[in-house]
Amino acid sequence: MLGKFVNEKSLTKKAGTTSWAGTDEVMIARAARAHECNVELVRETSPLHARRELLYTLKQGSPALLCVDGWEHWITVVGAEKGYFIYLDSSKAPIVCIATWKQLKKRWLYQEFDEADPSKKLTMYDLHPIVPRFRVRTKARFSLERARFLRRHENHIFAMHWDEYFEDLMKICAPRTPLSTQIFPMGELLRRHGEMIKSQVAYWHGAVKREQVGKILRNMKFVADTYDLVVRKGDEKHAIAALTANLALWAASKYGVDDVYGSNK
Repeated sequence: MLGKFVNEKSLTKKAGTTSWAGTDEVMIARAARAHECNVELVRETSPLHARRELLYTLKQGSPALLCVDGWEHWITVVGAEKGYFIYLDSSKAPIVCIATWKQLKKRWLYQEFDEADPSKKLTMYDLHPIVPRFRVRTKARFSLERARFLRRHENHIFAMHWDEYFEDLMKICAPRTPLSTQIFPMGELLRRHGEMIKSQVAYWHGAVKREQVGKILRNMKFVADTYDLVVRKGDEKHAIAALTANLALWAASKYGVDDVYGSNK
């Protein structure tokens, strides 16, 4: 959501996660600091106040970590719209999930007996906003419509490789800023050159079809629109070449390549 992707193994190593003890908030804070972020703690006992704090955090542009299922599992809430909450859950397939407040509250609630009075139960909703210490260049805008699109069965693989799409696009596009001039969105680039790119990739020494190339291009546009990435006018030719090269590598890795210029002889 903050426009910075970190390898999962790196996070686990920095946190000091163990298979028998899992990951607690101290470990998560340690891993976050190693990647230029702070993880804060907000504890509420009222579901109304907890919901208000969560919405405030999201409005500020920060994702929120919630410890759910009896403090056994972590999820990341990245958006809220029309009474629904959008979150990422590594235990689900697809990992992009949608929940009503009632559903989220049920998972988020944690109760334990009061040590001072064992006849009473303490109720807690722990919220951990992720606050970057670096300059955020672009943020994801996960709307309800986008979340539902990613949850479709035909888009599961796309959702799993989201970070790869983003990292490749950051080499081709640039985040939109208030001072950006002479730019256009990815959709305009594909309107101008999409047919040519599909034809070129489908022609080259393999079995990939234009429709399959078109789907990858649509995925790229979806990611670019989510982060409001644009193409500078002066980089138009570079963007065409970079997209075509990336797609050629994708086609070769997925469908293989025929013998080229006697390379196997």
